[in-house]
Amino acid sequence: MRWANILRSLGHGVEIATTYAGQNADLMIALHAWRSAESIQQFSGAFPGRPLVVAITGTDAYRFIHSHPDTTLQSIHLADHLVGLHDLIGNTLPEHERRKLSVIHQSAEPVGNRDPYRRYFHVSVMGHLRDEKDPMRPAMAVRNLPAGSRIKVHHYGKAHTPEYAQQAQAEMQLNKRYTWHGEIAHHKIMQVYRRTHLLVLPSRMEGGANVISEAIVAGVPVIASDIEGSIGLLGDDYAGYYPVENEQALSTLLLKAESDHAYYKKLEQACIARQKLFTPENETRGWRELLESVQASAFVEPAGSTALKS
Repeated sequence: MRWANILRSLGHGVEIATTYAGQNADLMIALHAWRSAESIQQFSGAFPGRPLVVAITGTDAYRFIHSHPDTTLQSIHLADHLVGLHDLIGNTLPEHERRKLSVIHQSAEPVGNRDPYRRYFHVSVMGHLRDEKDPMRPAMAVRNLPAGSRIKVHHYGKAHTPEYAQQAQAEMQLNKRYTWHGEIAHHKIMQVYRRTHLLVLPSRMEGGANVISEAIVAGVPVIASDIEGSIGLLGDDYAGYYPVENEQALSTLLLKAESDHAYYKKLEQACIARQKLFTPENETRGWRELLESVQASAFVEPAGSTALKS
C-alpha cells in the first residue's frame, strides 16, 4: 500500500491486484520475480511495448533464483526495470541484468522520543515465525545467560505453521526470558520501538527488511545475522552482525549491548547516521526518478490506468 500511495502522490492512477487479469494498464510493477511470474508473462505478452518493472523482494533473489531458476530468471529478463530494496541485491542478479536495477530503500515514519524500559533490557524481534526468519534463534540465545543479566526477548509476529506456534508457546514455558506476543497492530509495533533497547533480526535471508528501516528511523540499535539483506541496509562496517544460525555468537553480542555502554552507543550512532536513507522523501524520490527513466526510455499510448501493482 505504501508504494501505491507514493505513486498516487506522483500523479499516477494505481490499481492493486494479486494477479494480472488483462487490465489495460500503461505500466506493471510486479512484486517478486517468481510469485508474479505468470502475471509478468501475461502482461509482457499482451503489451510487449509497455514498460514492466519487477521488484526483487527477497526469496525470489535468495531462494527461487536457485530452486526455480528458469521461471525466476525469465521474469528478470522480461523486466525493463528492476527494483531492489538493499544495496547488495545486485550481487544476486546475472551481471548483464544489473544495469536495469534501481535500489529504493523502504521508508519509515519517526516514532517520537524514545523512552526505553528501565527495569530490564528489552530486546525486540519483529518478524513472523517461518523458516526464512530463523525465528527461534534469539530465544535460544538467551536460555543460558548469566543470572545477573536483565535481558528479555519479546517476539512480535504471526506463526506461519501450527508447529511454530507450539514451539513458541513451549519456549515460553521453559525460558522465562522469552515472550511471544503473536501478531499485533502496526501502530502498537511503533509504540514498541519507543520502549525497546534493541532490535534483533535473525533471518537466514531477507530482501531488505522494513523492520531495519523502522528501527533505524526510531533510533533503535540493531543486531542482525550477517546476510546480504541486512548488510545492504546497515553497511559493511556496522558492528552488530553475528554469523547466521549461531546462537552463541548472538548471545555474546546481546550481553555486550547490555553491559558495554560504549558498544551500545556505537550501534545507536551508526543507525542514526543512516536515518536519511529511509525517509519518505527519499523513497518518493527513488520512485520519481525511476518513473522518469521509464518515461524517457519508452513512449506509451495512454491507457487510462497508469500503473498496476501485482
